[in-house]
Amino acid sequence: MTYFLSNIFLIFALAGGGTPWYNQPGWEVWKFFNLILFIGALIFLLRRPIGASLVARRDTIRHELMRAQEERRAALAKLEEVEARLARLDAEVETVRAQAKREAEAERESITRATAEETRRLREQAQREIESAGKVARQDLRRYAAEQSVRLAEELIRRDIGAEDDTRLMNDYIGELGGIKG
Repeated sequence: MTYFLSNIFLIFALAGGGTPWYNQPGWEVWKFFNLILFIGALIFLLRRPIGASLVARRDTIRHELMRAQEERRAALAKLEEVEARLARLDAEVETVRAQAKREAEAERESITRATAEETRRLREQAQREIESAGKVARQDLRRYAAEQSVRLAEELIRRDIGAEDDTRLMNDYIGELGGIKG
C-alpha cells in the first residue's frame, strides 16, 4: 500500500513542476495519510476491547441509575411516611392536650370534693369537741356549785347551831337510832 501511495505522490509531483502543494513543509499529505491509516488500524484492533469496555460501563451506569431510582422511590416513600406521621403527630398532640385538660378538670373536681369533705369532717369534729367541752364545763360548774352550796350550808349551820342545838340534835339522832333497833 505504501508503494501505491508513493506512486500517487510521484505523479502529482511530476505534474506540477517544483514543490507540489501537498509536499509543502509541514503540509506533507503522506503524514496525514499515515495518521489516518494509523487511526484506522487502532480502531480496527481496539474496537472489540473498547466496545466491550463501553458496554460494561454502560451496563454499570444503567445499573447505578436503576439503583438510584430505587433509592429515590424508597426515600420518597419514607418521606411520605414521615409526613403522615407528622400529620398524625399533630392529631396525637391535640388528643393528648384534650386528655390532659380533661384529667386536670377531673383532678380539680376531685380536689374540690375532697376539700369540701375534709372541711365538713373538721366542722363535725370541732362541733363534737365543743359539745364535749361544754358537757365537761357544765359538770365542773355543777360540781363547783354543789361544793359552794355545801360550804355555804356548813357555814350557815355552824353559825346558827350552837352547843345546846348540837347536843339536842345528837340526842334526837341517837333516839332515832335506838328506836329503829328496837
